[in-house]
Amino acid sequence: MTAKQVSRVTVMTEDETERERSGPRLSLPLPPNVIALQETDRREKLRIVEALLFAASEPLDEATLGRHFVDGEDMKTLLEELQSLYAGRGVNLVRVAGKWAFRTSEDLSFLLEREAVAQRRLSRAALETLAIIAYHQPVTRAEVEEIRGVTMSRGTIDVLLETGWIKMRGRRRGPGRPVTYGTTEAFLEHFGFDSIQDLPGLNELKGAGLLDSNLPPGFSMPSPDDAPDLREDEDPLEDEPLGMDDDEDEDRDEPT
Repeated sequence: MTAKQVSRVTVMTEDETERERSGPRLSLPLPPNVIALQETDRREKLRIVEALLFAASEPLDEATLGRHFVDGEDMKTLLEELQSLYAGRGVNLVRVAGKWAFRTSEDLSFLLEREAVAQRRLSRAALETLAIIAYHQPVTRAEVEEIRGVTMSRGTIDVLLETGWIKMRGRRRGPGRPVTYGTTEAFLEHFGFDSIQDLPGLNELKGAGLLDSNLPPGFSMPSPDDAPDLREDEDPLEDEPLGMDDDEDEDRDEPT
């Protein structure tokens, strides 16, 4: 090797050393075999692995990741280096069940905790009761039963109250002073209505096949009204236990 060639090698080595110093530093020391890889090539490979893991809907194993590289690629080394890059961040690269995935840092998991409410599928009786309350409110349990033609089970009203779609408005002025029910804002939000007047009308229900086209003469739909003010035939709710007239101990719908 001539003196000129030695000089060129020395200059190139110094330039590469300067680029190495000016580049980003890793948070943790890397294995010797990782440092030995070419800088530009290693960074591109890390970007590919990072993108694959970030977009994956489930953890990926080394063999699956290795399909995107030439045969013989040291995937374990790349993954360990990427794991070092994410150490100490809000998201970490972890190995679970022999596969790799990004996970929230354990010390920050409390920030992402939330309570999820499992929605239960409403029975046909509950849906019919909800529809009657929405259109006929304020309405009592006995009035709902009269419209449906069956005796309503105790749990039907309880389920609708638990969902937050109906509420107890007041008490009807009459024998037994039964509770009256109406819909809530949560009902409008869940079904996407701006106001209770947006409920489907007679023609819309016919078009959707929810009403028989041959309706009795003089049949009409009520005009729903969820105004919070009590009607003339309603009294405010009082701090007294509900009587058996309101919640009878029945476990199924029966014909009236």
